[in-house]
Amino acid sequence: MQGRLTLGLYNSYGAKFHEVHRRAVTRALALCTGFDCNLALFGFPVPEETRTPREISEFLADKTTISTREDLLKLASEGRFHLFPFPERGFPPQLGLVVVTTQHPDRNKAVGPEFIVSALLGGKSVCLVFGLGHRGLGKVEEIAEYHFEVTGKGVGLETCTALGAVVGVVWATLKCLRRA
Repeated sequence: MQGRLTLGLYNSYGAKFHEVHRRAVTRALALCTGFDCNLALFGFPVPEETRTPREISEFLADKTTISTREDLLKLASEGRFHLFPFPERGFPPQLGLVVVTTQHPDRNKAVGPEFIVSALLGGKSVCLVFGLGHRGLGKVEEIAEYHFEVTGKGVGLETCTALGAVVGVVWATLKCLRRA
């Protein structure tokens, strides 16, 4: 059985929920729906009245045109949308292998798409963590076991561009390795 791929969004914008949070989450949700991924939010300052994944989905669905309300609510109802605090000492073990996406991977932690896909095909879940904002991932890069740089050239990508590029590369590699 194949492992589950989770897209993790790490908030580095601060303690107030902004439009940029909403846009990043709804764009990631569209990728999750299209490519059968889970979504995990780390350290997100969600409004006090929206604490469960379903409530957050309803809040986002009412405020955006990027994804349909049904897609957002379906992901939450299937238990594939999660909210976690900042990972001070490590990531929740149910997310599996944690791979941070970074333009400056540590050589000792760097992996390619084949590693990620081999883990998935071997039944291991993988969480790809993306930093929101110019502050990046900070100490989360130290906590994570693995680093992935999608361009192969160390080029920094805006978060939503990186989300699409990484999911596309992993998905294409998965399809190629399944055929092999």
